[in-house]
Amino acid sequence: MNDRAVSLLDHYEIEVNRTWKGRGAILCDSDHGLLILKEYCGPADKVLFQDLLLKHINESGIVQAESILRTREDEMIVFDQDRVPYIVKTYYEGRECNHRDAEECRQAVSTLAKLHNISNLSAYNELREQAVFRIEQEYEKHNRELKKVRKFLREKSQKTDFEIYLMKHYDYFMNNALQITDELRYYAYEEDSYEFPIVCHGDYQYHNIMQTQEGIVLLNFEKCVRDYPVRDLNLFLRKILEKNNWSQTLGNMLLESYNRERNLTNRDYKQLYYRLAYPEKFWKIVNFYYNSGKAWIPMRNMEKIEKLFAQEREKQLFLESIFKL
Repeated sequence: MNDRAVSLLDHYEIEVNRTWKGRGAILCDSDHGLLILKEYCGPADKVLFQDLLLKHINESGIVQAESILRTREDEMIVFDQDRVPYIVKTYYEGRECNHRDAEECRQAVSTLAKLHNISNLSAYNELREQAVFRIEQEYEKHNRELKKVRKFLREKSQKTDFEIYLMKHYDYFMNNALQITDELRYYAYEEDSYEFPIVCHGDYQYHNIMQTQEGIVLLNFEKCVRDYPVRDLNLFLRKILEKNNWSQTLGNMLLESYNRERNLTNRDYKQLYYRLAYPEKFWKIVNFYYNSGKAWIPMRNMEKIEKLFAQEREKQLFLESIFKL
């Protein structure tokens, strides 16, 4: 981050004691506590909706979340001399949720359910202006990309070891993606499916769950979106279970923790099953490969694809056990 961005703090009614660089941002010790200055990449109107959601959450007193500061001119976004947009948010001393600590993961899922209980914004007119996310459209886009890469690989005369290994398993995951998308469209929606008053965090993973002395604080709501609440649950479960070899015991415990705070409906379970079942990790690996330089394939890519293939049986056993297929 450009050090000149520090001068943007002059736009705020704060007294700065010191600043230092963080991960892609600038941290600031001030008379308003710990703050973070970071580049804002979303649309201008989205930050207003994000602020509305954060105020709604914090006013509930049930879940703690970050806040966005306004400038002296009551603006939420400030621009540097190159017209790069920035925002200033509250930040907290603590650490990320430990994805290897089952109890911390359980607390994170319980907090998520509480978040969904209070993030109903049906009383706000601003909710109607926010588009509803449609997961089947995203999967259809992923599937088109997977078909494109498969065609590219089939026509490539000389293949690397990674590409040969990838092609050996490609049809299995490709067919799985197509089947899941078709079934999701047919089985998992009802007539009022897109009337969602609940706003999801949008990026609920351990990086954005801060353990502090005051308890859990949720960060980085930039991707907040109207969708089934299981959007957040799916992402968190997927990230944790991939690191724990799709443990059925852990998965059951996390779902039970969520259900204690917010009961999952039959439709929620259908949505959750199809989102977990879709080969998202396979698409990510393929997409990264295709959109990067193909002359040199990092060993990390091979390690990821080998781990994915090795875990596939455990993932399918998990889905069969949890969802009683």
